Amino acid sequence: MKYLSIVLFGLLMLAACTKVKETSEARVDSVSYKLEIDKWRQKRVDELKAEEGWLNLAGLFWLKEGINSFGSSDQNDIKFPAGKIPERAGYFLVNQGKVSISVTPGVNITQSGKPIRMGTIFSGDSSANPTLEYGSLRWFIIQRDKAVGIRLRDLESEGIKEFKGIVNYPTDPDWRIEARVEYPTEPKIIDITNVVGQTTPQVSPGTLVFLVNDKEYRLDALDGGKEELFVIFGDATNDRETYPSGRYVYVKRANTDGRTILDFNKAYNPPCAFTAFATCPLPPKQNVLDVSVTAGEKIYNGAEH
Repeated sequence: MKYLSIVLFGLLMLAACTKVKETSEARVDSVSYKLEIDKWRQKRVDELKAEEGWLNLAGLFWLKEGINSFGSSDQNDIKFPAGKIPERAGYFLVNQGKVSISVTPGVNITQSGKPIRMGTIFSGDSSANPTLEYGSLRWFIIQRDKAVGIRLRDLESEGIKEFKGIVNYPTDPDWRIEARVEYPTEPKIIDITNVVGQTTPQVSPGTLVFLVNDKEYRLDALDGGKEELFVIFGDATNDRETYPSGRYVYVKRANTDGRTILDFNKAYNPPCAFTAFATCPLPPKQNVLDVSVTAGEKIYNGAEH
């Protein structure tokens, strides 16, 4: 009897140890996932604050055909921030989508550290699109549909100085969802409209199909490059807890089984949440979900709370 009691005690201890081990392994997985999301969020903040991030944007100026004068004076067609550049810095010449610059003598605007006086800085059929510099200012040409404009950065921007972080929903593994990717039998074109009001037809390489609370949802994806899909979506939290015009998320392309992971914990705000000088694409109507996606980034209001 004594021997039996010892055996039973040993079995109970073994079972207890096994249970502890299982709990510990589950906790490690959960902790590892939270660390992954924390690392992703920190990278996101670092990118926003970087020289090529969105927090330092200081202007977006659409160019007209012909001459566009620029500088800090109100008399210019394009007014750069006062005190950051001479009053009359030069002009941009737009000729059928090609943009050239002519710099006022004595104004030391540079390109890759070398002074520039005049020359072509943008051509629609060329990949060349240099960044020009003066003091803390940086600018280059962007093209949206047929319109060309100047995107201006200020490396001493108040937007960076005042930035206090992004508020996120708590990391929730339940919002890391397995999705099936449906591929169209013929090229699928969807209309994407941006905040400027321009609508551009774009190819959708596939549709994500997934379940939330046993209900099926679908999201048309765009080509995200680097073996990724790019998804612009809206949901029932928009305007209340998240950015009114929807959020973005990148998804790895499907594996050999046609499945991938849609991680809403990595859903993030578009650039327009941080600056008025961006041209963000908006969710197509079929990508506005009637469910509250309580994961990812919340509304940005310039302060952490």
